[in-house]
Amino acid sequence: MRTAIIILGGFALPGLCLLAGRLTDGRTTMPNAAKLFIGVWLVGAAANMWAGVSHAGYSLADELTIFLVIFALPSAAAAFAWWRISRQTRSTIHDPQPTKQE
Repeated sequence: MRTAIIILGGFALPGLCLLAGRLTDGRTTMPNAAKLFIGVWLVGAAANMWAGVSHAGYSLADELTIFLVIFALPSAAAAFAWWRISRQTRSTIHDPQPTKQE
């Protein structure tokens, strides 16, 4: 149950990072916010793994499997958002709206 709660938190945190990126400078900082989340989430997932090994008494092999799940699922969602937003930002910059000619 604890793993599921951590994963759900991992899906909520990129949303907050993307919202912060949107509020600061719009679409140009949103891809950076997604990249920042991946780094922060790596540290958080590693801290969770360390806590499981040192305090809960699980083996490193057991916790490594949990670490991969906890890190991979939210990070994949953030990487997809990063890719999607970067793609939209590039297309907006390189393909401006056509002007109406009269």
